[in-house]
Parts: sequence; structure tokens; C-alpha cells
Amino acid sequence: MSTDTFADVQIDETIKINIDEPQNYKVIMLNDDSTPMEWVVDVLKSIFNHSQETAEKIMLQIHDEDSAVAGIYTYEIAEQKVLETVNSSRQNGFPLAVSLDTE
Repeated sequence: MSTDTFADVQIDETIKINIDEPQNYKVIMLNDDSTPMEWVVDVLKSIFNHSQETAEKIMLQIHDEDSAVAGIYTYEIAEQKVLETVNSSRQNGFPLAVSLDTE
């Protein structure tokens, strides 16, 4: 007697699974008159992992255009980057503002 009860079972259907990519969010740094440019560059390098060159370009864009995208991430990571940026800035006495926007 065989213990394999599924030996004669055939499956005629295939299951299609659609997995949607999570929505991305832009972390936007806003210009203000109090936060030093050097601090913005440091934040872009330390929290957003930009090189010196790209951090300086983004900092100048923030200065010239009043805002710039620091990075694009899934919601949880973007939210964490915002919290790290704001907390670090406040601890150092700077009012640097950061916001989230959908991509």
C-alpha cells in the first residue's frame, strides 16, 4: 500500500502573483537663512551618503532654488532620514527643515 496520497493529483491551474513595488518618496531639504551651508553638506554626506561633490551640488541647489531632493526612498527609510536630519540639526542648533513628497 502506498502512503503517497498526492501521486495521482494533477494541477491544471497556474497562479499569477502580481507584486507591486512600494511607492517611493522624495526627501526634500528646504532653504533657510540660519543653517550654514557646511552643515547641509555634512548632513547630505553623513545621513544621505552623498559624496562631497554631489553634496555641494545639492546644497547649492537648495540655496539657489529654495529646495532640493536629498534622496528617494521607500516610506519607512525616507521617514527615518527625515527624523535623523531634523534631530541632528536641532541638537546642533539649526532649524533645517525637511519634507517628504511622493515621487
